[in-house]
Amino acid sequence: MSPSPRQHPSAPEHRIAFFQAFLRKPKEVGSIIPSSRFLMRRVVREARVDRARLVVELGPGTGGSTRALLRTMRPDATLLAIEINPRFARLIAASIRDPRLIVHAGSAEDITGALAAHGLPAPDVVLSGIPFSTMPRSLGLAIVREVHQVLAPGGRFVAYQVRDRVELLGREVFGPARVQTELLNVPPMRVYRWEKVQRHAQPA
Repeated sequence: MSPSPRQHPSAPEHRIAFFQAFLRKPKEVGSIIPSSRFLMRRVVREARVDRARLVVELGPGTGGSTRALLRTMRPDATLLAIEINPRFARLIAASIRDPRLIVHAGSAEDITGALAAHGLPAPDVVLSGIPFSTMPRSLGLAIVREVHQVLAPGGRFVAYQVRDRVELLGREVFGPARVQTELLNVPPMRVYRWEKVQRHAQPA
């Protein structure tokens, strides 16, 4: 049984922070409402979070998705949450007390640097809720390439999005995605999943 993350009763503050951040930078936040528990159950299942030793979460927002991941993760697993919004990063670090969680304030474009900063190995899973559809194509492609580079062989990349931009970018790097739609979310979300192909050594 995974330990339950200890949390402060600050859900209203988190919702307000999320809404304010959306108003200031809608392209960065992407949605006015945090992800639903139904969406996160699907994401966790698709990523096989319960089997992972190291999970990287890109764009945890105010931490609702982070809590869902910690509830499912193994007791000996680690979650690295990379958040570009400093206020969100501080909220998560202050409200979730779980020894498995590392909060890193930084860009999803530099997962390699975040892993190195905390002495972490290649992750088994990378999850992303960041809005690829609102960022420049070059940045989105750079992030997907970075995900592919850092993932352990056989690792999974799962992205949940309203639009299909990430599917087009992911196809260039990973190949075709497995796609599902979660209707019990506002707005409905598509969940894309890729696996990093394990390359076997060629016989001598």
